[in-house]
Amino acid sequence: MKRHTLTSFAMALLALGLSYSGRSAAQTPAAQSPASPPQPLDTTIKRTFVPLSVPAALYEPLTPGEQTRIGVLVMHSGANYITHSACTELSKRGYKVLCAANSTHELLDRKLLDTKVAVSHLRQVPGVRKVVLFGHSGGATLMTAYQLVAENGPGVCQGAERLVKCSDDLAGLPAADGIVLADSNWGNAVMALFSLDPAVVASDSGMAVNPDLDLWNPKNGFDPAGSKYRPEFVRAFQRAVAKRENDLIRTASGRLAAIESGKGRFVDDEPFLVPGGASAAMNNKLYAQDTRLMSRTRKAWPLLHADGSVSNEVIRSVRVPQGATSSTSSFGMGALTTTVRGFLTNHAVRVSDEFGFDESTVRGVEWTSTYSCPPGNVQHITVPLLVVGMTGSWEYLAAETIYEQAKSADKRLAFVEGASHVFSTCKACEKTPGQFGDTMKTFYDHVDRWLSEPGRF
Repeated sequence: MKRHTLTSFAMALLALGLSYSGRSAAQTPAAQSPASPPQPLDTTIKRTFVPLSVPAALYEPLTPGEQTRIGVLVMHSGANYITHSACTELSKRGYKVLCAANSTHELLDRKLLDTKVAVSHLRQVPGVRKVVLFGHSGGATLMTAYQLVAENGPGVCQGAERLVKCSDDLAGLPAADGIVLADSNWGNAVMALFSLDPAVVASDSGMAVNPDLDLWNPKNGFDPAGSKYRPEFVRAFQRAVAKRENDLIRTASGRLAAIESGKGRFVDDEPFLVPGGASAAMNNKLYAQDTRLMSRTRKAWPLLHADGSVSNEVIRSVRVPQGATSSTSSFGMGALTTTVRGFLTNHAVRVSDEFGFDESTVRGVEWTSTYSCPPGNVQHITVPLLVVGMTGSWEYLAAETIYEQAKSADKRLAFVEGASHVFSTCKACEKTPGQFGDTMKTFYDHVDRWLSEPGRF
């Protein structure tokens, strides 16, 4: 290993609060991940840090078994997953698991190239015969976009329907053999759409809002203990979201045309600011505050219970209201700060005038207008697919949409009763203590059964 490569990797690990010794590091302190608390290392597994294009760590069981022929790659589209729960939970169940941080680069294509490096490395790990991608939350955007291009080539995301075409640099991505989507959302682009505040009056400020479109206005139904928005307000709000989204796309597309014709503010890209457009969880609009929205599936599906039983029923959310205050006036918390290319690639999706959602259905979204959207990506993916939603989470309903759009002949959908977005038990959702049991165990046991089912891999 070249000295400068080791040094840059060690510096990256230090930035994450980790240390690197170039050997197995069973006792190395774990870094805090934005999406999942670090899990203590099980004494039956070892962890070895790996210098890839991004910091990564390989988790392996000390006693190899049949499952070690399956390697699982765990990455997110924007968070550090080097200590995600999947790293320890799947490795202690016998799998080799490569967990990675993510590129800080703005564009999705660069992140897909980092994923290529990780997939290629995992295929070279001794004993690994099959590679499965694990996409949690926004990680589903990364993993489905990767497999979309790996199976079909860059041409699949270069059609006229795409807001931005992916790069030819993505040719030759090695395809994975399967995908697990764990409480995936609808994709980074759609989550930005769901978080867009249509009450913003000016394009460059979050200070002034239209009270008639303000979801935080009690006159419109807001209540910090649990909102109940009036139907006419919901319709007006969602129509205004669609209009603002399409206006932003027109503006960004115009700026991209100027850049590419040599008339931009810079030769390669430009800053792009969207007040009230940040898509962190607390900024998701309407359904986070009013739990009647996105509250049930349309069809009956398997529901995994704490006692190990499985029922088949319409899946109802058990989540509690979230988002009690507005972040729109805050630059740091409420504004989407990106670039023209970043917005069109990662945060934008076309919607029709019919855009909206109710208790069970999202409508009017053009899923294939971007490759930052799992429901569109899975339409062109054929490998075995497991989709699992968490009923204590605000994103669980996406699982049904993704499953129904999926092309894979071997696909399965299930929901974990009472699990939070990071798979732990949603204590605030319980009506009685212990009602939902150990949802982390329920979830990973189900993933284990699917991965190890004879004939699949």
